[in-house]
Amino acid sequence: MRTAYFDCFGGASGDMILGALLDAGANLALLRVELARLGLAGFEITRQTVTRGGLRGLKFDVQMVEPPHEGEAHGHSHEPAEHGHAPHRGLADILALLDHAGYAERVDSRARQIFRRLAAAEAKVHGTTIEQVHFHEVGAIDSIVDIVGSILALEQLGIERIDCSPIPLGTGTVHCQHGVFPVPAPATAELMRDGVIAPSDFPAELCTPTGAAILTTLAESFGPLGAMAVEAIGYGAGGREDPGRHNLLRVFVGEPDESGAADTVVELAANIDDAPGELIGAAVEMLLAAGALDAWTTPIGMKKNRPAVQLGLLCRPEDVERLEEVLFSQTTTIGIRRHLCQRTKLSRRHVVVETPFGAIRVKVSGRGGRDYTAAPEFDDCARAATAHHVPIKEVQAVTMQFYRGKLK
Repeated sequence: MRTAYFDCFGGASGDMILGALLDAGANLALLRVELARLGLAGFEITRQTVTRGGLRGLKFDVQMVEPPHEGEAHGHSHEPAEHGHAPHRGLADILALLDHAGYAERVDSRARQIFRRLAAAEAKVHGTTIEQVHFHEVGAIDSIVDIVGSILALEQLGIERIDCSPIPLGTGTVHCQHGVFPVPAPATAELMRDGVIAPSDFPAELCTPTGAAILTTLAESFGPLGAMAVEAIGYGAGGREDPGRHNLLRVFVGEPDESGAADTVVELAANIDDAPGELIGAAVEMLLAAGALDAWTTPIGMKKNRPAVQLGLLCRPEDVERLEEVLFSQTTTIGIRRHLCQRTKLSRRHVVVETPFGAIRVKVSGRGGRDYTAAPEFDDCARAATAHHVPIKEVQAVTMQFYRGKLK
């Protein structure tokens, strides 16, 4: 599955994303042709190689080449701290542009998702409805081009999956259409509910609403770069040369290593000595239902020789806050420990085996072309055992016999 991993070490904005994708191999001439289908006039897109903090990157730009219509934006406001005056387009206006363009299903769907999430974020922070929202900065031609152009560039590169690093937001204030706001801007903060924030004390806005909308909508995970056979690397540059910072975003394009994978997870642990067993059992079920990768209990002894339970779980970094809320609200713990873990996983696949009890799935795990473990899916075996009035262990044993026979 061809994957793009966005490394947002210097922040993220729409033009930085598009610049990185062009630097990784997307075609500017083809992009011009595809963007023309939107029916927006009076602009030209360009690219140039620049340096930021001594590192090379590609600067993508949108230039107005004729006087815009009344209320239209002048220039390209793609650097986080710059927010120009923009037309008050609503969501319906932008969706009508996509209707006119008639893009392929994946391009059209991704674009609509991003603009709808932007509308929902704006509606939330301004206390209105999606239908009544009028985009300001993100309603300008440059931001529309950044969003749609980024999706078109992803399609050119054949990207099926998108992953992302945690995103730094910066500090300070930013000037927007409605005045001066703290960083992150309210819409960016709302959009980052679906992302992961990286710590940063740099005094500037490092992530724009457009950048946040693209990455938090399209990325399937936030974390470190996983095992990948890298085919291309692109650097997208922001507009400023900031002392002490590389104003760049990097994208890795390639195929994930299917021989096994390494990732980062968080282990949460809570010691509980004043809760009944029923409550602990229910909490484990709730944690798994809420997205924990695994959860368990361990008997321990605490101060004053009190018998107790340690409730532990593994989760993705982006799920920590939500699962801690489950622990605090559903148990009696008053403290939770966090431990960041690197883990190596075997790749997993299912092999369907036809048995006298019906089709049973066998989960096979391995890497590098070698299978290490194989086990019949318990739920399949339990259903088959009930239907045929036999012990579950008999279904399991027969399934493995047929699985081994299938390999010969």
